[in-house]
Amino acid sequence: MINKNILMKQVADKTLKCLVTMIGLIFIIGCDDTITNQDVDNTVIPDKDVSFSKHIYPLFQIKCFSCHGNGRYEAGLDLTLRTRFVDGRIVVPGDTITSILVWRINRPPRAGFAPMPPLYMPQLNNNQIKGVKTWIVEGAKEN
Repeated sequence: MINKNILMKQVADKTLKCLVTMIGLIFIIGCDDTITNQDVDNTVIPDKDVSFSKHIYPLFQIKCFSCHGNGRYEAGLDLTLRTRFVDGRIVVPGDTITSILVWRINRPPRAGFAPMPPLYMPQLNNNQIKGVKTWIVEGAKEN
C-alpha cells in the first residue's frame, strides 16, 4: 500500500511543476513585443515632440525594413540605424524641403522620384507622413 504522505508529496510536486509551467507560458505570451502594421497604423503621432524610438523607428520597421533593413538595403539605404540616414541628404535635420526622404513619402512624390513605400507595399497614412516631417523639422533627434 502506498504511503499517504508519499502520494500527497507526488501530487504536490506535479501541481507545482504544472503551475510553474503555466506561469512561464503566461510570461512568454505576455511579453510578445512584436509590432504589426495595424499597431503602427493605430498609433497617432503627435503634432509636436515626435519621438524617434516611439513613433518613427516602429513606423520604419513595419513600412520600410522589408526593403531598407534587416540585411536588405535597396538603393543602398539602411533605415535600421538613424546615423545611416540622418546624413544631410536623405534626412536633413530641421529641413523637410531638401530631405530626400520627404520627397519620396509625399503623395504625390516630388517629380522624378518614385513613391516610397512602393504602391504594392503597406502605405504611410497622412498622420505618419506628417509625423515624419514633424520629426525632421524638430531636428531628427534620436529620442
